[in-house]
Amino acid sequence: MLTIDLSAEDLTRLRAPGRPDPMWDTVLSLHLLQNRQAALAFDPWRRQVRARFVEAGLTTTVAALAGLAPFASYFPDFLTPTPEAGSGVGGGSDGDAGIEAAADRVASTPRRRLARELAMTFPSGAPPWVRRIASGEAEAMRWLAGALRRYHDVAVAPYVPVTRAALAADQEARGAALRRGGIQGLMGSFDPLLRRDGRGWTGWYPVTRTLALHGRPLTVVPSVFCVLAPVVLEDDALDPVLVYPVDPALGWVARGGDAADHQAQVAHLIGPTRARVLEVLEVSRTTTELARVLDLTPATASRHATVLREAGLVSSERQGNRVLHTRTRLGDALLAGRVG
Repeated sequence: MLTIDLSAEDLTRLRAPGRPDPMWDTVLSLHLLQNRQAALAFDPWRRQVRARFVEAGLTTTVAALAGLAPFASYFPDFLTPTPEAGSGVGGGSDGDAGIEAAADRVASTPRRRLARELAMTFPSGAPPWVRRIASGEAEAMRWLAGALRRYHDVAVAPYVPVTRAALAADQEARGAALRRGGIQGLMGSFDPLLRRDGRGWTGWYPVTRTLALHGRPLTVVPSVFCVLAPVVLEDDALDPVLVYPVDPALGWVARGGDAADHQAQVAHLIGPTRARVLEVLEVSRTTTELARVLDLTPATASRHATVLREAGLVSSERQGNRVLHTRTRLGDALLAGRVG
């Protein structure tokens, strides 16, 4: 049973980014690969992404990530750093800049916290590669950030466009409930997942868990990869987060597979690394930032940006001693499949 203590003042401080969080989607999708929950909705996705892991040479990497994020009563909180909050319930925002920034935040977790949470995850002793992460070794943390990004690219990112409608419908329903009935109406919109009682919210949970806010705002995050029950962080000292399920639309996996096929076509056309450069330029980045995000040397990142610029897919502007790269409309069109 999950109990969330909510005072009248707590209700006014609810935060809703209005969009999923990339690390929560990453971790919860890893859980779905370790169980058979929601088979009707997710078995096609399981079959599809497992085949793509083989094609991408990610099978061993995914197995390692599943070990770090087990489908169990406890998995490390550091894998889901606090998402960026929006302006309030029903308001929405652009939220986190994406998996690149989220993975960087995971990789910057303090060493003491890594050691503590991984010791809880592996109570009988961790394998050597996990111990290197627990000690915060730079190479191990770079591997972890890169592995999370690569997994997300295959298992989550292709399906983001096709789940937007379901997420938008959920946000509209929450907003309508808020407009009709205020905060109490919003709370009621989560029934039967979460029910109101004298203390706030209660709902089914695999273990007995009470979340007390103590004046802190509760961030409420939707996820199509969250099924059956909401999820909260284990550590009460962290900023409180509630992730709740949103049912994906019918046929979402087939349409997501089409998007993944298009990504593969783009990679075949311009090369996998340059395709990745183009993807991460959803926001403008300097050469140094490109190198860091993609785990390249600055010289290599610069060469790829030059090729893309010469093809008209990227524009580059010198600002003092740095060069800022921006995806062009042609680059946007190529990634969206509008070039033909």
